Amino acid sequence: MGFGNVSERRSAPPQVGVSVVILTLGPRSGGTRDANDAARGLNADGSGHASEAGAPGAPARGAAHGASASHSRLWLPLVRRIRQPFLGYWALPGGDLRADRSLEQSAYSALESTTSLHPRYLEQLYTFGDPARSRGGLPMVSIVYWALVEQRDAADFEDGDNVRWFPEDDLPPLAFDHREIIDYALARLRSKIEYSDVATRLLGPTFTLRQLHGVYEAIAGQSLDLANFRRKMLASGDLEDTGEKVREGRQRPAAVYRYVPPDSGNMAVPGWGSGGPSAVKGSSDAPGTTELARGTGPDPDRTSTRTDDALSPLIPSAHG
Repeated sequence: MGFGNVSERRSAPPQVGVSVVILTLGPRSGGTRDANDAARGLNADGSGHASEAGAPGAPARGAAHGASASHSRLWLPLVRRIRQPFLGYWALPGGDLRADRSLEQSAYSALESTTSLHPRYLEQLYTFGDPARSRGGLPMVSIVYWALVEQRDAADFEDGDNVRWFPEDDLPPLAFDHREIIDYALARLRSKIEYSDVATRLLGPTFTLRQLHGVYEAIAGQSLDLANFRRKMLASGDLEDTGEKVREGRQRPAAVYRYVPPDSGNMAVPGWGSGGPSAVKGSSDAPGTTELARGTGPDPDRTSTRTDDALSPLIPSAHG
């Protein structure tokens, strides 16, 4: 259905769709094709034709850092847009809503049609509907979901012509406000690092301390002293030794741990329980329905404070 002038379009009902942020644990070090190509200014399709600044294929923000990162990083799949607006730009997987599908079903469908990923859980992250998102005067609203995917589940994913994995600290120019959406998802994740569900959704129910250390590094976005990390985690009382051992590369066999089952629901991430997909609405750590109704954006100060509180015990610089 078409609308007349800009004023008429601005007063029209908004276009509503779903977008999905999928995060998984990537390789420990840089040197990937994406990072190296970005550092050399190659196009995302590897054609070797450097494009103008700010256009798709221009050197990604932080490319130099991404190519030499020594800590684990989080990766996410992006889809190249094949129509206007932002033709040729990378964007989050997404799609339109349908009357015969729930929000969760629409999010799963968008993922399946673009990435073939089947995460076991999706959580509603936030609803983005700022008037500045408008294109051509037509209001646009995105209901955003996010999920953590085990590394092994994403290992068989193959890049396609219009779908590719990128490290979160080495992203290309993105369509719409998807950079802001990703940043908000990462901030929310960092504020939840103390919850056991975060690590198990990236690693599985059992893990070595080195693997758990990699998760914390990836979420923190910086290197963490391994000896200090081991000492703090073993002293926390949150882990129990399974009695199993596994060899990691040339290292001696490492003990395999799991999280101690909590006595109450305090360890579970809100909305991440075993009861299946649920939208987080009005909880203490998620935007409430009143806030969404006002159309305000995420509160970066509130999220940043929770992030600092959660990670500071494990970052050496935080203790001088």
